[in-house]
Amino acid sequence: MAVTLQDFLSVVSQFARDKPALAVAIVALLWPVVCVFAFGLLLLSPILLVGGLALHFQLWNPQLPAPVTQAAGGAPRKKAVEAAPVPQYKLLPDQRKTTAPGSTRDCFAELEKLFQEKILIIDGAMGTSIQKYKLEEEDYRGEEYKNHGHDLKGNNDLLVITRPDVIREIHNNYLGAGADIIETNTFNGTTISQDDYNLGTLEEVRKINIAGAKLAKECAAEFMKKDPSKPRFVAGAIGPTNKTLSVSPSVENPAFRACCWDEIVQAYCEQAEALLEGGVDVFMVETIFDTLNAKAALFAIDTLFDRLGYKIPVLVSGTIVDNSGRTLSGQTNEAFWNSISHNKPIGVGLNCALGATDMVKYIENLDRVSDTYVFCYPNAGLPNAMGGYDQKPSEMAEECRPFLEKGIINAIGGCCGSTFEHIAAIAEMAKEYKPRKKHDVLPLMRLSGLEAYNYEPNPADMRSTFINIGERCNVAGSTIFKKAIVDNNMEKALAIALKQVQQGANVVDINMDDGLIDAIPAMTKFVNLLVSEPDVSKVPFMIDSSKFHVVEAGLQCSQGKCMLNSISLKGGEAEFIRHAQLAKRYGAAVVVMAFDEEGQAATEPEKIRICQRAYTVLVEKVGFNPQDIIFDPNILTIGTGMAEHNNYAVDFINATREIKRRCPGAKISGGVSNLAFSFRGNEPVRRAFHSVFLYHACQAGMDMGIVNAAQVIEDKYEKIDKELLEYVEDLLFNRCENATERMLEYSATLDPKSKPCALKKINAKFEASPRVNYTPGNDNVKPPAPGTLCKVPDYTSMPDQRKTT
Repeated sequence: MAVTLQDFLSVVSQFARDKPALAVAIVALLWPVVCVFAFGLLLLSPILLVGGLALHFQLWNPQLPAPVTQAAGGAPRKKAVEAAPVPQYKLLPDQRKTTAPGSTRDCFAELEKLFQEKILIIDGAMGTSIQKYKLEEEDYRGEEYKNHGHDLKGNNDLLVITRPDVIREIHNNYLGAGADIIETNTFNGTTISQDDYNLGTLEEVRKINIAGAKLAKECAAEFMKKDPSKPRFVAGAIGPTNKTLSVSPSVENPAFRACCWDEIVQAYCEQAEALLEGGVDVFMVETIFDTLNAKAALFAIDTLFDRLGYKIPVLVSGTIVDNSGRTLSGQTNEAFWNSISHNKPIGVGLNCALGATDMVKYIENLDRVSDTYVFCYPNAGLPNAMGGYDQKPSEMAEECRPFLEKGIINAIGGCCGSTFEHIAAIAEMAKEYKPRKKHDVLPLMRLSGLEAYNYEPNPADMRSTFINIGERCNVAGSTIFKKAIVDNNMEKALAIALKQVQQGANVVDINMDDGLIDAIPAMTKFVNLLVSEPDVSKVPFMIDSSKFHVVEAGLQCSQGKCMLNSISLKGGEAEFIRHAQLAKRYGAAVVVMAFDEEGQAATEPEKIRICQRAYTVLVEKVGFNPQDIIFDPNILTIGTGMAEHNNYAVDFINATREIKRRCPGAKISGGVSNLAFSFRGNEPVRRAFHSVFLYHACQAGMDMGIVNAAQVIEDKYEKIDKELLEYVEDLLFNRCENATERMLEYSATLDPKSKPCALKKINAKFEASPRVNYTPGNDNVKPPAPGTLCKVPDYTSMPDQRKTT
């Protein structure tokens, strides 16, 4: 029968009562043995605890990296991440075909060859040529529109249906003058533009674009039949529409737009598909006075290419409205290029508004900044008082000569005021010159607002090139901004944005994620207002939301190249790829949070693992430009009183260094204010933590952060109070076990409204608790020896596998 503990204690108690003297003697003899045994257990307890934990993690998590070890003096230090073999990476190519179904012509290959061999000739103005025929209302109506209820005179696109003989003759004249590329007469061939004539239906727009494309193709084919040695190309003309996404038509309401992104995208997609059906060889997205319209056109075209499984070359031409060198919506031409370069057009150029002489310096700039072919087709001088153009063909050719002498173009043509005689003169003159040589540009992250922002880090001093992302237009980061948005006080909200830029923010973060705010209309309205304020919109925006559809709403309102914050692997790889593909199509740089299906990365190995996985997916499965990948490895709060949080800053800094090494071109960002959240309310302490952290994180390669720009510029590391600095770095580097307690004791002696570089104390008499298990220095974040590092992967860019015919 089993003996219970209660039975045993009963027997012992009875023995002590019966024989007390003997019981005392036995206890006296056993007591030293018990004490020695207990002391031995106390000494062995750390070893038993560590061994037990190691056994537990080995049994239940056999794939986890090496455990934390103890540095000299007791400060926890993680072992270097194991130098495991790194996979060989290949950047995903564009897999869309470059030949259309049923065709053998690869216009990409043909144009690439010709652009390198000679200066190609683009045709001249269609409108100017039509004017010479002095057409009347009946010409525009023809039989098909005889009873149409709206005047049609001036709707030149309609002539491909009602007077195809006129348009055919114009095409033939330009081809005879030497044009290699002729444009379809479809400049206004969208439902939006045709609405002005009550013809804004899909049926009518399809008829115009298909007829226009087929007519031009017939003309080109006839000339190629006569001379097969001279290829001719038909460019589907896609104009800017008569609406603008970046400018309000209402002076009283700058946030108002006459149409939205989705409407513009749909209209362009319909036009592009009809032009393809008609057989165009190239798309010409031209006369861009608002870059956001152009981005919508390129978004539509790329979406169409994906749906059809093949692509054709795209040419993109902007319009500088005057000698300010800016588009109508305010962008410089380098900012314009940064905004549309993600589409990788085969050529970029300028047309309209200016004559050749005034256009030279802007083409020189495009030649410098772009890594594609460059073209232009200026006006025939400037218009006279009656709106006509007086420049003769020989005069225009001479004005165009500097483009060729400087070697800055691959193609040239004419815009307003030019005729086939002008094109003939230019073509004859161009025979003397060699084309511009296409060149590479430095691989940089190139953003834009109204102005270009090209991030060129200084590896020797990353703090000097750090990108300050202003945090004050984030409802989670500023109660003042949140109240302004909730109260619909947009004037105050704009003032907050402007102040940030004035105080040194290079990028403005915009976030509307709050339960009291309807995020999509709030984001749309605020970004539209910011775009109308040039002193703010000159810098790029970071469109920030945990909801991807809210991020899209912001991107659809900004003509510049933005940062998208953020996407992650949290929802799985399929969703991550879908979001990344859309980010790429919008032309945004993308912030990737260090999250995956298992949760948030907290330790150095987890941060590296997740970011490297995300990088692999982005470059190999999405074809994302590595320069536009920004990792946020999670700046987590230290000084919480929880020991497992003590190494968070060290983990971030060390992970930053290794992620930058393993993921070439990628950037590192983070929300810096998270770090010292435990000390909110104590300004000198929090600000000191931010500045000190940035100083050390930038040495490891951190590129940017969401910060209070004015404060991090003012609080220079070298000027921080030395006593405060010592306490901050003890906690930041996890140099002693009681760093948090010491920081709390010390912070209580400070004026909570003072500054870290001008510290004020409210209690001069103070003696901190002595450090426990102290390790001096900052060895925790020193770079590992080069010989201990794993091999950096080799990456190969993802090709575009869409057909080109």
